[in-house]
Amino acid sequence: MSISLSSLILLPIWISMAQILQGGPDEKEKTTALKDLLSRIDLDELMKKDEPPLDFPDTLEGFEYAFNEKGQLRHIKTGEPFVFNYREDLHRWNQKRYEALGEIITKYVYELLEKDCNLKKISIPVDATESEPKSFIFMSADALTNPQKLMVLIHGSGVVRAGQWARRLIINEDLDSGTQIPFIKRAMDEGYGVIVLNPNENYIEVEKPKTHVQSSSDSSEEPAEKRERKDKVSKEIKKRRDFYEKYRNPQREKETMQLYIRENGSPEEHAVYVWDHFITQSAAENVFFVAHSYGGLAFVELNCCNWVSSSEPLDTSVESMLPDCPRVSAGTDRHELTSWKSFPSIFKFFTEASEAKSSSLRPALTRRSHRIKHEEL
Repeated sequence: MSISLSSLILLPIWISMAQILQGGPDEKEKTTALKDLLSRIDLDELMKKDEPPLDFPDTLEGFEYAFNEKGQLRHIKTGEPFVFNYREDLHRWNQKRYEALGEIITKYVYELLEKDCNLKKISIPVDATESEPKSFIFMSADALTNPQKLMVLIHGSGVVRAGQWARRLIINEDLDSGTQIPFIKRAMDEGYGVIVLNPNENYIEVEKPKTHVQSSSDSSEEPAEKRERKDKVSKEIKKRRDFYEKYRNPQREKETMQLYIRENGSPEEHAVYVWDHFITQSAAENVFFVAHSYGGLAFVELNCCNWVSSSEPLDTSVESMLPDCPRVSAGTDRHELTSWKSFPSIFKFFTEASEAKSSSLRPALTRRSHRIKHEEL
């Protein structure tokens, strides 16, 4: 059985607190002793021993991982899959390491969209100034000019970004199951224009400026004894604040603030923005949406089919308590795999829909498209 330094130090603290709560003639002395004990704990040293620095590589090579020919993430030296619990009993550190790798994966997928899929990265808002926060989407060269078919891909909520279905699948399974790349390539092979949305890129993070507390009144004329008391109180408050900060933020991570992107500050705003500025401007007779999880909420009013996680065989009808799209099984119990497992059925559905000539199967209008623009009045 291993006992951490923090356990050894905190044990006498709790014993002392328990003794104080029991009462007795020496309560004041015990309280003083407890304060003295707390003041002697070097939290910097304590945290350094319990948690290594949050200093991670910024490349796959730095992590000693690479994607093999099957699109699987493997260790360069051992060939083993990614290991989350790299350091035992340090969940926070392991999670931070995983998140750092995830950021690299996001940039890697962006590169694949441009280099392997030949998509263009389009900055939004389209009229953004050089200094304001910006997001971006990806489009094929014929996205707005293709007269026949346009496919729009939308991922779900969370940490995923454009081109991804699930980060977990990319890291633990492969690129095919975790990214939108198979959909994009097949769509382009079958003559679709393509737009890839980025609904979770809603803000940029910048370092929070340091605040300086200034005295509310001029104390130069105060008696020396009063100034000394005020200085002593201020130092005590600062000491307590620093004490708390060392526990809350042991490695002095940078404090950041969020600057939201104009008209793209939420997934819903982003979907509306791309609809108004790109999709409605396209020449395509038919527009098809592939939306995973939360990404589908923006378009549930369209004629659609919802592949859901289910133990039933692929395309088996699944009952629903909600009046949304007709539901069928994706052939998997795992939510994050539903888009990949239903991949062939989705394209079959699109083909059948595009071939249908019935007026009842024409694309429906969204709520946003019902608005009468000012220039149309």
